[in-house]
Amino acid sequence: MMTQNLLVELFVEELPPKALKKLGEAFASVLLEQLKLRGLTSADSVLTSFASPRRLAAHITHVLERGADKELIEKLMPLAVAIKDGKPTEAFRKRLGKAGRGHLADLWPNAIDGPDSLLVQNDGKTDAVYLRGVAVGGSLLVGLEAALLEAIAKLPIPKVMTYQLADGWSDVKFVRPAHGLVALHGSAVVPVEVLGLQAGNSTHGHRFEALLDPVVLNDADSYASALQQDGAVIASFAARRAEIVRQLAAAASQVGGGVKAIEDDALLDEVTALVERPNVLVCAFEKEFLEVPQECLILTMKANQKYFPLLDAAGKLTNKFLVVSNISPDDASAVIGGNERVVRPRLADAKFFFDQDRKKTLASRVAGLGKVVYHNKLGTQGERIQRVRAIAEAIANRLNPQLVANVQRAAELAKTDLVTDMVGEFPELQGIMGRYYALNDGLPAEVADAIEDHYKPRFAGDELPRNEVGVIVALADKLETLVGMFGIGNLPTGDKDPFALRRHALGVIRMLVEKDLPLGLTELVTGAGTAFGDKIQDASAALVDFIYDRLAGSLREQGYSAQEVDAVLALRPQRLGEVAKRLAAVRAFASLSEAPALAAANKRVGNILKKADGLVEARVDAALLAEAAEKDLASALQLVAPQADTAWAAGNYTANLQALAALKAPVDAFFDGVMVNAEDPALRANRLGLLATLHQAMNRVADLSKLAT
Repeated sequence: MMTQNLLVELFVEELPPKALKKLGEAFASVLLEQLKLRGLTSADSVLTSFASPRRLAAHITHVLERGADKELIEKLMPLAVAIKDGKPTEAFRKRLGKAGRGHLADLWPNAIDGPDSLLVQNDGKTDAVYLRGVAVGGSLLVGLEAALLEAIAKLPIPKVMTYQLADGWSDVKFVRPAHGLVALHGSAVVPVEVLGLQAGNSTHGHRFEALLDPVVLNDADSYASALQQDGAVIASFAARRAEIVRQLAAAASQVGGGVKAIEDDALLDEVTALVERPNVLVCAFEKEFLEVPQECLILTMKANQKYFPLLDAAGKLTNKFLVVSNISPDDASAVIGGNERVVRPRLADAKFFFDQDRKKTLASRVAGLGKVVYHNKLGTQGERIQRVRAIAEAIANRLNPQLVANVQRAAELAKTDLVTDMVGEFPELQGIMGRYYALNDGLPAEVADAIEDHYKPRFAGDELPRNEVGVIVALADKLETLVGMFGIGNLPTGDKDPFALRRHALGVIRMLVEKDLPLGLTELVTGAGTAFGDKIQDASAALVDFIYDRLAGSLREQGYSAQEVDAVLALRPQRLGEVAKRLAAVRAFASLSEAPALAAANKRVGNILKKADGLVEARVDAALLAEAAEKDLASALQLVAPQADTAWAAGNYTANLQALAALKAPVDAFFDGVMVNAEDPALRANRLGLLATLHQAMNRVADLSKLAT
């Protein structure tokens, strides 16, 4: 069957820039998916999506004008119900009538009429009557209209607009008012209708710089080239983004001095969604503004104006920045001057906030935190910093008592920049401005860095605090949040986690693991709970489980198998810095030929001990060893245990587990020749004690039973 390439475009008013990339991808992918479901695409069909501020489009190769016919087989009812005494029953006739095949009942048992027929097959339980027919392939006209409606309905739009159509009576709902529809199959228009629009073969280009309006498309394959040549629009989101990247690099090179535009993928995507034909221009502001911390200037330029600041070779902000304009006049001076005038008040505001904030010390702002509500059940930010300080002080005393004074000061001042003008205007700068103001107040760099770093790690892959004071305060801050929220029952559910507890848990894990802190997880959590007094319920057990669960997920993402992770975390190792060593040991043990048998035996031993009456003590009376196999196992344990213990004491977990390989033969012989649950109570207790000794020796690094298949 012949195929042609298909082009579909919705021409709309300006789409939300932060959502454009997802909208374009979703529109195209759902359209292809729906056409596939209707049998209108080929196995080698290729999708290309387009998205610009005023259009969503998709190009799909090898699309059929009509889907292929398909054989359908539908089960109707059991044969015993359909046929009585060799004749169709009334129930069977009604069922065929509903299917539009009532006449086939009169043809039974030779019920064949053209492509339709009745047949009897066994459904696995009984014979049943089936209707076999042919579903005629649907037309592209019908299938494309249905696919378009589905693609529109599934667009990831948080809130749709309702607007009236040209008739003044009807209204439709869409992300933005739609004004045009193109549907071309090859060079032929597919006359579909959606959103009150009839498909045609013309669209519109750039608002101001299109050479032709409308832009008439000769066929589906000429879409991108016609829009670029006649409409002054780069329709492809990816191509437009790449062109902006190229122009940013060229403009930075033109400025010289090794400067480069700041890298920000989110900003780049947003700017790509704001322009149809990018034109990058170099602008500048007064150098006096560089006295303000560069984070403030960069943030206001990026967030408010969508500009690309230029950094020198050392990463310092210059007074030059790049603008991605949507127009390309012969003389760009007016555009450049306009953008320079617009940014100046923004930078002046930042300078004013910075100058005003420095007139008060951070210490003088501590009292102000008592007026800022943190949570109605957990009190104010003032109360919160006292808890963070107490937790941090306890951790510092464990790790390095010499740091206590700086830890206390950093914890007390960590949140004070929340009540500054700058952070009030730009919440994203919390911590960053605290560091600048701390240095301005003459505080030690160690304290200032900790004030900024106590929010780290803020996201996956973010760096950890740069010094030990920062690590302690960051750990205390995250523990305070976790313990407090769990203590009031404010837990994450599904995809909802308003207090970022999963992120805080991963932050705690990363600091404990990557800094290899000699701190026990359970002790940390329960210790943090004491800072709350009677404000919360004790939920330390649930929180510890939550943290181990996040650790397990993180380890699986790093490539460890579920069995390896379960084996190590089943023992709830308290020092998380040791988990990687334990995992390496388990992986090395699992590669031994003796491992499967020992893991299975370990599982068997565990089950036996669980079923025993009372707690079994790991103790063996040599005088009660009767069978040769149990004597051999006891002797093997006497040889292996000291080797394993020495390796354990040295922290060599791999050697500890590998020493156990020598136990395979005596363990196998024991289970082959010894009855554990002997009639004699003393004998039975001694054998259980032997197994408990074995179980204890085998499961110091990990629960090896988790490796059993």
